Amino acid sequence: MLKAMGQVLFSSGLQNPKFTAEETKGQDYEIRTYHATKWVSTSVSGMQLDAAMSTGFRRLFNYIQGNNKNSEFHAKVEMTAPVTCHVNPGAGPACESQFTVSFYIPEEHQANPPEPNEAEVFIEDRKELTVYVRTHGGFSNENMKREELLKLMESLKRDGIQYMEKPYYVAGYDSPFKLTNRRNEVWVLKKEEEQ
Repeated sequence: MLKAMGQVLFSSGLQNPKFTAEETKGQDYEIRTYHATKWVSTSVSGMQLDAAMSTGFRRLFNYIQGNNKNSEFHAKVEMTAPVTCHVNPGAGPACESQFTVSFYIPEEHQANPPEPNEAEVFIEDRKELTVYVRTHGGFSNENMKREELLKLMESLKRDGIQYMEKPYYVAGYDSPFKLTNRRNEVWVLKKEEEQ
């Protein structure tokens, strides 16, 4: 299983969701508008981001390895990047957070993705999304992600930009087997103008 994960996960040249980059005020973040796309997702409740991502990743990995209801055969779906996690923090320090871990569905399956077998796995129609993105390297853990999120929010405040504090996303691009030049991101949603 680990060897298969290593071969499938995040080799260079993986499909990524398309986005339009916008001009930024600061040098320490990007503004991206992701196009509307389909993702395969699973939701996990818990106290810890890393544990939730691990649980969610295993469920989604099983889906791309063929645990789906393709009528002709159990379709293997190519691995894509990034793996995102939509984080909706709990109301207080002892409250569970909601984590939605997602893989982007490759272009060839966007129109008609294989239906998941597992009840916890679902196809998500993600609407167009504008996010502020901060990139960081290394083996990212929960504390690093929190620090990078706070740095991103500080940069946006500095530049007078309106954003939503929660929910937010974390994104990872590399397999656990990649040792150098790792890429991780935190995404904060753009605050929509009041209607």
